[in-house]
Amino acid sequence: MSERRNPWGWIPTLYFAEGLPYALAMSASVAMYKLLGISNTDSAFYTSLLYLPWVVKPLWSPVVDIFRRKRWWIVSMQWAMAGMLGAVALSLQTPDFFRYSLICLWALAFVSATHDIAADGFYMLALTEKQQSWFVGIRNTCYRLAMMSGQGLVVVLAGWLARSVWKGEMHLSWTAVFLLLAGMFLLLGLYHRRVLPVPADDRAVPGHRHPFRAFGVTFVSFFRKPGIGAALAFMLLFRLAESQLVKIASPFLLDARQAGGLGLSPEAYGLAYGTVGVIALVAGGILGGIVVSRQGLKRWIWGMAAAMNLPNAVYLYLSLVQPESLTLISSCVAVEQFGYGFGFTAYTLYLMLFSEGEHRTAHYALCTGFMALGMMVPGMFAGYVQEGLEKVLPALAPGAGEAAGYRWFFVWVMVCTLPGFAAAKFLRIPRDFGKK
Repeated sequence: MSERRNPWGWIPTLYFAEGLPYALAMSASVAMYKLLGISNTDSAFYTSLLYLPWVVKPLWSPVVDIFRRKRWWIVSMQWAMAGMLGAVALSLQTPDFFRYSLICLWALAFVSATHDIAADGFYMLALTEKQQSWFVGIRNTCYRLAMMSGQGLVVVLAGWLARSVWKGEMHLSWTAVFLLLAGMFLLLGLYHRRVLPVPADDRAVPGHRHPFRAFGVTFVSFFRKPGIGAALAFMLLFRLAESQLVKIASPFLLDARQAGGLGLSPEAYGLAYGTVGVIALVAGGILGGIVVSRQGLKRWIWGMAAAMNLPNAVYLYLSLVQPESLTLISSCVAVEQFGYGFGFTAYTLYLMLFSEGEHRTAHYALCTGFMALGMMVPGMFAGYVQEGLEKVLPALAPGAGEAAGYRWFFVWVMVCTLPGFAAAKFLRIPRDFGKK
């Protein structure tokens, strides 16, 4: 018998719990390591490796279907995330904090990716088709609020604690923040254990004798789809510029002005990048959905490719001018994030289009895996590029100075926008796809 409960009681908290660990691993960790004195090269390389669990999660998604209920996976993974967040907090008090905190964050990412599989599957089981359509905007909004909290509020809190409570001791402030987050996820697990519905269809799936063989067939069918070459090029290259920019943007905003950065405090960074930026990101995504629903993806693919890539130039402007006005800096970040939100609509819709067919769910999971791979690999080397330019330029151009490393890195980012435009040219998109 299916036990259904009011979706308002669990969808907002479930998708907040899904988005926050991703934001902590992908964004807050970059700011944290910068504030704790880790180099841009090491931070970009090792935090990019945290994408790996999201890259390979389609490979173990059958496990979530085969063993136990998805409701069990959700609650268990939230408690596991509480443990991993507590472990991060403790690791920050060790002499080799960078290594041990990365291990804990990688474990957090693995658990979070498993939680994503269960939560998205549970959403489809616990709601009717009509409810799924109605609540998709709610779940996306709550996910974005979690991103805002992870990119902005967490950094603001750490900065405030370091300034007001521990007098500049960043290790203690970040330890306190992660302990608070661990407590939050412990409570979220207890809450969801009580309020999540118990759908009749939420059960282990032992019915298929060879589930992993079936997954293999699904995997092979993905690579036999028409236009697979162009699709893979688009998945891997459309975000080539962004994958590198996102790993250096935070260090650039936080770094000292004499080093070429903008010298923002953690609180100012949290406001500009994690609050104003995320609001602009959400607004861009909403507008992107509106225009595609009216005129279709084919009509807007080039405009969205431009919106995704060209606003990256604001970072080149900021590196050249190095303004002190937080309003101007926040406005530039908002322009870039709005363009990203608007352009990313094309990316996600194309993944949905390419996934259509008999194995839609599994193929979409594979698409998101390639999406994460396209973010992980270029991001790993972003720090090497930026710091390499910082070291080489003074020798090649004596008047450049070390600060030019950021400037020329952002020039490189603009060059990296070109493959995304090229990949979009070869896509097969039906004229009416995306229209209501």
